[in-house]
Amino acid sequence: MKPQFKFYIDGASKGNPGPSGIGVVICRDGSTIKNIASFIGNTTNNVAEYTALIYALQEGVILKAENIEINTDSQLLYRQIKKIYKIKNANILGLYNQVLHLMPAFKEVSIKHIPRGENRGADKLASKAVKEAVFDKQGR
Repeated sequence: MKPQFKFYIDGASKGNPGPSGIGVVICRDGSTIKNIASFIGNTTNNVAEYTALIYALQEGVILKAENIEINTDSQLLYRQIKKIYKIKNANILGLYNQVLHLMPAFKEVSIKHIPRGENRGADKLASKAVKEAVFDKQGR
């Protein structure tokens, strides 16, 4: 079944942990319909990646999507969602459980691991969220 919406997700952290942001690009029929860039505070890159996924799933619910495709360049997130890797970090486990809670809202969810070069839009949004928050904090 062809996905109704494609989501490209990324998290960015300047330091690990450090100021972090998420980026989500939502596409339908090959066109971008929405971009999300949000600063999420000081956290790790892995937490930012999961937070981006949660934002994407929540947007899918808002859009009343039935079948979605999630594209990520995070090998760790991809392998944990596919149950190839176990989750050992308690913070990640909590976020993973939120993901599992949201997934039944859709008839079909596919997740793909894509090269970083194919995820530039989400990467730029996540980095922009961090830069703007750090810039505002420094008062420049």
